[in-house]
Amino acid sequence: MILSLTLLAAGLALLIVSGDLLVRGAVQAAENLGISPLVIGLTVVSAGTSLPELLISVQAALTGAPGIAIGNVVGSNIANVLLVIGVPAMMVPIRPLGQGLRRNVTAMIAATLVFMMLMSNGLLGRFEGLLLFACIIAYVYWQFWMARRASRSGQAAAPHHHDTKRVAAYLIGGLIGLPIAAKLTVNGGIGVAEAFNVPDTIIGLTVIAVGTSLPELATTVMAACRRSTAIALGNVVGSNIFNILGIMGLTALITPVAVDPHIIAMDMWVMLGAAIVVAILAFGRLTAGKWAGAAMLAAYATYIVALI
Repeated sequence: MILSLTLLAAGLALLIVSGDLLVRGAVQAAENLGISPLVIGLTVVSAGTSLPELLISVQAALTGAPGIAIGNVVGSNIANVLLVIGVPAMMVPIRPLGQGLRRNVTAMIAATLVFMMLMSNGLLGRFEGLLLFACIIAYVYWQFWMARRASRSGQAAAPHHHDTKRVAAYLIGGLIGLPIAAKLTVNGGIGVAEAFNVPDTIIGLTVIAVGTSLPELATTVMAACRRSTAIALGNVVGSNIFNILGIMGLTALITPVAVDPHIIAMDMWVMLGAAIVVAILAFGRLTAGKWAGAAMLAAYATYIVALI
């Protein structure tokens, strides 16, 4: 039991450090190319901060813990909105700025609805995985096509010049640390679940989901403090899209994933509700201040209590 808790804590800590290194390197590499902040948040940052979820979901599915695999993605998408937006909103007003944000929020809602439909029969097979993964390839291509079009029209961001060796070191450090962290976290999570007779789905929806959302939380808090709300909200929207299409798509392609009935009955609806909250902010151009942040955190706390 002590060993499982130690592995879980060490894995989550390494996830935070490795995720931060990878995101920092990815952002600086993108800035060197002059990509806009929103596109950075929607693609580079969100893909980087979603790598912990990817590695954990694949590892969990391969080790016979499908509840952790799918619970991690669903729980992370809930935490990405209620926790990752709620915490920085308590510190700095989060304004839904950035050209194309509403288009991408629409894509997030569409991805969520498709994911829910595919989950409803209780199994994500390889065909469903192929469909989801094809969608994430199309989404990334669309983002960079839009960025290239903006560059031609003179709307692209001015390039920054970060040290290439330092950027490479960040990227390599993150890519080495994340797989190790994922294995530690999954092994520790499974051990804790077995010790307390807690279903692995609940572990995935809570402890591991929050742990793998910590890179998003750290990135969003720093972006909000620097008044870069385009990266902050873009990170959340992009991460949720990558979690659904990329992570579950690749995981189901590798091995079919059974869906816990609890997720179908409750959790996927909470995930949809969280996505709708982002849509309300984006389409209503509403600023998320302290009251909104407090409401999101209260909603997340209520959800966790309901699970337990």
